[in-house]
Amino acid sequence: MVTPAPAIATRQVPFFNYPALFEQDRTKLTQIFLDVCGRGAYIMQRDLKEFEAALAAFTGARHAIGVADGTNAILLGLRALELPAGSEVIMASHTYVATANAAYFAGLVPVPVDCGPDHMIDPASIREAITPRTRVIMPTQLNGRCADMDAIRAIANEHKLIVAEDAAQALGARFNGTHAGLFGAFGTISFYPAKVLGCFGDGGAVLTNDDKIAAYVRMAADHGRNEDGEFVMWGTNSRLDNLQAAILNHKLASYGDVMKRRRWIAARYDALLKGLPELQLPPAPDSDSRHFDIYQNYEIEADRRDALKNYLKDQGIGSIIQWAGQPLHRIKALGLSRSLPKTDRMFERCLMIPIHVAMSDADVDHVANSIRSFYGH
Repeated sequence: MVTPAPAIATRQVPFFNYPALFEQDRTKLTQIFLDVCGRGAYIMQRDLKEFEAALAAFTGARHAIGVADGTNAILLGLRALELPAGSEVIMASHTYVATANAAYFAGLVPVPVDCGPDHMIDPASIREAITPRTRVIMPTQLNGRCADMDAIRAIANEHKLIVAEDAAQALGARFNGTHAGLFGAFGTISFYPAKVLGCFGDGGAVLTNDDKIAAYVRMAADHGRNEDGEFVMWGTNSRLDNLQAAILNHKLASYGDVMKRRRWIAARYDALLKGLPELQLPPAPDSDSRHFDIYQNYEIEADRRDALKNYLKDQGIGSIIQWAGQPLHRIKALGLSRSLPKTDRMFERCLMIPIHVAMSDADVDHVANSIRSFYGH
């Protein structure tokens, strides 16, 4: 099939619109900035406590602890487990390098495994990777969707393994009614600006129902200091700053509307692109009653992926190949090379198209219709 000749783009749809994060709510965000700065309330003030309480209530977690970023959230959570050095952590290769970095700096060994048709970690691949050194299964709740946690917890129970979740992209996602991050010992959230709930810098949180893990993370993130101000353990500085906490707390109040909008865009994409033989789409909203997806990303698989990406650019549409096309097992410097044919095949075809609340309905249609045009539909 001949690729259509590019036309001059009359509409610009960036993959993510960072300025809109501020401009859509400029007045209130400016008020928050002036209030927090006027009080000199920068580190561990009431705004952080209020956000942590609101986040715990939203997710149903017993504890929500704000930390500096999503990577440190995983690192501190893993350290709280007090595992023997060299213990293996099974994780999807289709995840950000931060997941593996956190395991490595916790003294553990990342073991990447394959993904399934929905791009989530494949339970069968988990089972095949278990060795006598395996201690943790860490699914990444990718693109705003939970993995098959029934299957994963069954494997963990069978082999007496710990479940911990990299739920950086999944705040609000649920599986069988349980919120992402609450299926095991702990889960982690990222508030990187492009996340569905994003701040204006780095930020993260640890979710847990385990009092001991929560106490460890709180102290370890504040230089090993307890509530009485005593230094009782080795620690680091991984505190969520108070200004970001105040902004996140404000944005959390309208988070339901944000999830609803993203799910609408996903449903619109599904309606316009479903049935194109050249594409594989993510599961549509409510297509599986077990899943409530929030669509952090809309990741498709596409024939002639690179040509499609270039065509969309000519139409003023931004798109991204996740992790710059580098799943964990293909990052040579990490030494995690394994045979993962499903992930390799997926990365020959995967492409993320825009999905964010700054998009208009017309923007959504422009993206979908441009894809249809590329394939001659």
